[in-house]
Amino acid sequence: MTQTLVHDGVLVIGGGLAGLSAALEAAPRKVLVVTPAPLLEACSSAWAQGGVAAALQPGDGADLHARDTAAAGGGLVEPEVTQALTRKGRETVEWLAGLGAPFDRTEQGEFAVGLEAAHSRPRVARVGGDGAGRAILSALVVAVRGAGHITTWEDGRLRALIQDNAGRVRGALIERQGRLIRLLAPAVVLATGGYGGLFAHTTTPASLLGEGLAAAWLAGADIRDPEFVQFHPTAINIGLDPMPLATEALRGEGARLVDAEGAFLLGPEADADLKSRDQIARAVHAAMESGRGVFLDARRAIGMTFPAHFPAVFAACMRAGIDPRLQPIPVAAAAHYAMGGIVADEEGRTTLEGLFAVGECASTGVHGANRLASNSLLEAAAFGRLAGRAAAGAVDIADRPAVGPTTAQDLPAEALGTLRQTMSREVGVTRDGVGLSRALEQISVLERAVPGALPLITARLTVQAALDRRESRGGHFRSDYPQALPVAHHTVLRRAMDHEPSSAKPRETTP
Repeated sequence: MTQTLVHDGVLVIGGGLAGLSAALEAAPRKVLVVTPAPLLEACSSAWAQGGVAAALQPGDGADLHARDTAAAGGGLVEPEVTQALTRKGRETVEWLAGLGAPFDRTEQGEFAVGLEAAHSRPRVARVGGDGAGRAILSALVVAVRGAGHITTWEDGRLRALIQDNAGRVRGALIERQGRLIRLLAPAVVLATGGYGGLFAHTTTPASLLGEGLAAAWLAGADIRDPEFVQFHPTAINIGLDPMPLATEALRGEGARLVDAEGAFLLGPEADADLKSRDQIARAVHAAMESGRGVFLDARRAIGMTFPAHFPAVFAACMRAGIDPRLQPIPVAAAAHYAMGGIVADEEGRTTLEGLFAVGECASTGVHGANRLASNSLLEAAAFGRLAGRAAAGAVDIADRPAVGPTTAQDLPAEALGTLRQTMSREVGVTRDGVGLSRALEQISVLERAVPGALPLITARLTVQAALDRRESRGGHFRSDYPQALPVAHHTVLRRAMDHEPSSAKPRETTP
């Protein structure tokens, strides 16, 4: 029997940086945070190595940061929302530091910053070289556990969104310990992360399957640009799932990409390895496909300082029997970040009343077709805070009865494995129409066996949008359409509520 509970406050689903930032800023309104795993587990925020991008030094500024963001984004970055983000850079870093995030400092006490690919200035605030994500999130977890207005359920999984007859989101169907709970609330904040777990080769927690995006789609929320998936070029290639990450900061410090013969992968120029991620990922993928092998050589640039400057990468390498002080690190491109997601503004407001979306599950327009390195943690915290405040102002509509949603089936492990292999093989760094069509056929086979499974919905939306985008732009590269169209356009997916999700087609619009 399904239990019904009423929460007179904000319901936050997700325990990463975006969700916890929203929860803290919703004070003094009561907040219930629901996550499928204990805080600090199964979220990409805790795995982030680079840091928080922000204009923190003389000679830098929010306008320059915004221009770099737009230059990386392949013509699809939304200027106003990006300016709103970059102008909050210093404020956000200082807020995180005030909560206890131990950012690296200079001798003068200023934030120490590093250079990452496609940034025109060093502006990435780090923690311990490559430990930013876990250290920052740990500070927020301490703050959340000490906040009197926040309650956490660390064993709850989103199964569906609850709406009233007018379509307003009124809560969520949550599974806890095998039982379903209809949890009613005036506002729901989705902070469920991306869908890197749909790929066999990924740097994200494998449990991130886009279920929040799929639930929002089923409820009627607009989805934008799901075909734009960023592949990180330097995932450590040692046969693990997920693949450990070799932070981009290594290349910022001078580490070089080479093939098995030691030849520079992208050329001998000093900045050759600091192009945008989509360019580097395609070069790495091409070298792997040709059998040349790819390695990140940090021996000269980092050398014996590796354990002190990049302890997380050093530990991952040493566990695999690789000493990066003495050996090049084998790397490959792997799914890393979803630029697209649930359409939302900087306050997290979606196209559905009562529903907010923040972090990687949202598409605010700041990443365009290709995210600028280390903008994700900035967006998660800055826009998460704004969403928390906005959601705290939501008022329940008590006279509208909530409609009971249907619960999707789980995807069995074997079917999920088939999906992940299909996505990496056919929807990876380089795509074409034949492979994308094969992927859709495989998804259809799985849908017949497990109809309505949330991961399959997100996979179908991603693949169909990739098939319909007949150009190459940012993280989406079609070998059969290698050029970009003259005018950049978004893919907007809007569900016809009288059709099944599998009948969805993208509606393409120019910004």
